[in-house]
Amino acid sequence: MGGITYPLLSDFYPHGQVARSYGVLRSEGYSERALFIIDKQGIIRYIDVHDINQQPDNEVLFDVLEKLEPNYLKKPQGKINEPVGDIIMYCTPWCPDCRRARAFFTQHGIQYTEVDISRDRNSAAKVRSWANGNETTPTFNIKGTIIINFDQTKIKQLLDIKD
Repeated sequence: MGGITYPLLSDFYPHGQVARSYGVLRSEGYSERALFIIDKQGIIRYIDVHDINQQPDNEVLFDVLEKLEPNYLKKPQGKINEPVGDIIMYCTPWCPDCRRARAFFTQHGIQYTEVDISRDRNSAAKVRSWANGNETTPTFNIKGTIIINFDQTKIKQLLDIKD
């Protein structure tokens, strides 16, 4: 999902019920890529429907969210202060690969600094600059080398870890 850092609803079970309710379920049994931003009162404030193969622009969604609730995303301001440490992991609390990376570092006794990009929008902007505009998590800065996604092979090579 490109490291999206805002709450999402997925339509897994019963299959397609939400998509059907919102009119975006195709007769073939799959939906368009449909985005609905719903405010806290349950009112739909934004609708964007794309072909399933098209990825919408996160910046457009950030702008809509910012208009609905100013400062919700805390857009980047000023200089981004890089956290201190040889290994910095940019992540979100709910990312499965972030959980695997934490376990990997713990298993190997490796210290690292963790930055939650869902709360630190300056760091989220930095991740987007490295990951072609996506908030991909985890993203690592290991001694100045940027690694997008949890690529154990690259991380082991960079840290000279032998199993």
